[in-house]
This record gives sequence, C-alpha cells and structure tokens, in this order.
Amino acid sequence: MKNYDFDTVINRRNTGSAKWDLYGDDVLPLWVADMDFPVLDEIQEAIMARSEHPFFGYQQSDPEVMEAICAWVHDRHGWHIYPEDILLVPGVVSGINWVASVLIEHGEAIAFQTPVYYPFYHVAAHQSIKQRTIPFVRYDDKYEIDFNFFEQEIEKETRVFLLCNPHNPIGKVFRKKELMQIGQICAKHNVFICSDEIHCDIVYSNKPHTPIASLSKELSDRTITLMAPSKTFNIPGLHFSFAICQNEAVRERLEKGRQGMLAQPNILAQTAAKAAYQHGENWLNALLKYLQSNRNYLHTKISKSIPEINYHKPDGTYLAWLDCGDLDLGDSPSRFFRNQAKVALNDGKVFSEKSAHFVRLNFGCPRSILDEALERMIKAIKEYRR
Repeated sequence: MKNYDFDTVINRRNTGSAKWDLYGDDVLPLWVADMDFPVLDEIQEAIMARSEHPFFGYQQSDPEVMEAICAWVHDRHGWHIYPEDILLVPGVVSGINWVASVLIEHGEAIAFQTPVYYPFYHVAAHQSIKQRTIPFVRYDDKYEIDFNFFEQEIEKETRVFLLCNPHNPIGKVFRKKELMQIGQICAKHNVFICSDEIHCDIVYSNKPHTPIASLSKELSDRTITLMAPSKTFNIPGLHFSFAICQNEAVRERLEKGRQGMLAQPNILAQTAAKAAYQHGENWLNALLKYLQSNRNYLHTKISKSIPEINYHKPDGTYLAWLDCGDLDLGDSPSRFFRNQAKVALNDGKVFSEKSAHFVRLNFGCPRSILDEALERMIKAIKEYRR
C-alpha cells in the first residue's frame, strides 16, 4: 500500500482559511473541524483535469457520483442503497434546516441530545418551530441515554429527532442496541429521524459505525440520513453532502421543498466527491491509523502532564472533548488557553450551557502541531499555578 505523509506541516496562513486566519500568527488553531492534512492526490488531480475544460455550466447530478456513493456506503457501512435514494445538498447543516422546514409544522418541535454541535441550536429559530433538548447522562466519562426521559421529551410535540452519530463533540459512536431503542421510541410517537452522520467514516478500532436507517425498513422509512466526504477527505470548503431517503413519498416532499432554496453541489464539488469515493479507501485507512495514534498520544500526554483534565478517548471523530473543570481556569477555559497558551480551542459553552468548563480540541493535524499545542497548554497551566 502507498505510504501517505501526514507529518509534513504545510503553511495555511494567508490563504483565507477560517481555521488559520481567524486568530493572530502566534496562535495555533486546534478548533474548527478542518484537518491539517493535504487532500488525496486523486482529488486534486481530478479537479485540475476538470478545470481544463473551458465550460462551467449548470450541473446535473453526475450518475457516476451517485454510483460511487452507493458503493462506498455499502462497502464501508454495510448498507445497500440506490442512486434514486440520494438527494445531493451543499452541506449537512443546510440539509438539517431543509429537512426541518419540510417535515415540521408550526407548533411542532425538533429534539436533539446535548451537548451537541452548536448549529443544532439554531434550527428551531431559523424555522420558527419549538426545540426540545435531551441531555446525555454522564457515567465515568461515558455518555449514556436516559430512555425514560428521552421518551418524555419525544412525546412533547416532537416531529423530528435530530441524531448526531458519531456524536460531536463527545465522540460517541452509538451501539446498535441504543439506535434500536431510539428508533422504537420515534416510531411509537410517529417522529421522523434526521441523522447527521457526517463523521461516519472517522471511527476507531472495534467501534464500527451503524447508520440507523440500515437497521430495519421501518426505520429507513422514517429516516433522512445526511452524510458527506467533507470530514472524511478534508474537503469541507467544496460543500458537497448528500441525503439518503428511502421513503419515496418523503423524498418527493423533500425534493419539492428544496425548489428555489437549496442548490445542487457545483461541478468541482461533484468531481472531488467522485474521486474521493472511487480512490480514497487506502488513504482513509492510513489516515485512521494516524488519527488513532494522535488520539492515544493526546490521552497519554494529558494523563501524565495535566491529569486534572478529564478526557475520555472518543470512539469516533478527530475531536477531543476535554473537561477542564478541576483546573479552575475561570469562566472560559478556551479563552485562557487562547490568551495564555496561544492555542485556539472551541468553547464548550456553545455546545451546552452546562459545558462551560469544557473545550473541544481538534487532533486532526500533524503530530508536531499537536505536540507543540500541548506543550504550550502545559506551560501556561504551570505558570498560572505559580
């Protein structure tokens, strides 16, 4: 198998990067879910080859893209889908809002589990609907579901349950048993499931991802699954995602509801996605080994040098959810690390009001960057304690 280089640091400053150009040149950014690895060669080559053609007109859905998606989802996740099940969308967040706008009526609610990726909180306001939040229960740094409380909240006018699997920020990969219980409750109360599975390909040893819609026909009929190559292959700026909906009647509603509002991904986005799914398997397998090594290194380094930070290794994603409560760094640990260590992390409060003592760290970067960031954090804490 080809050797892939994930160690070389490439300068991304002054490229318009949201990750690298938001803060000053002295700040290491380990916040937004954007990896610091160059894309697969075949992706760049495909884009360059397509750009040589002098026309960039309106683009249909490329049949080869649809076939590549079907093959990838089957081979990677054991779920058999067809091209007609797929609707292309420019992003998972816009996809979530689209699903909510089509399926939820005035007076009804969307529900989701917290802490969670912060755009989930904006859906209700965007669509003028109600919102139900269902906190996870934390046991020994693992996050579990109180299914009695879950069902109580689902009963309250909920029309769509918004699942995040693998979960951002906690890194939980849901077990089949959990997914079946979620599905049974949603079916009992006639609730649709919108499943954000954007991180589905970033899972680690012995923690396979299961699309909830793959578990039964009953679940597939009430589920809209959102996936993308953006996190997997580090192409989020190209804005390519897709919805899988195997219920023809629901799919027709979604297609009608997107008219004039939600465009197809553009020519180069489709070109990149096709190349990723057709040629990216070996690259991804190598990437997962590197990310798992980074994840384990991070855990060892924190356990040894900052044991007050409580960190449970995630089963999926390249995001670490760090509990800094025992460090007593004030009301914003992320601000402390940005100002004192010159390391930018996500503020836990945006994921939940009760998570202000957390930060989210992106370890999808060369080991040297991760190590420098950790050394800066360790030094800042030592100086703070003097």
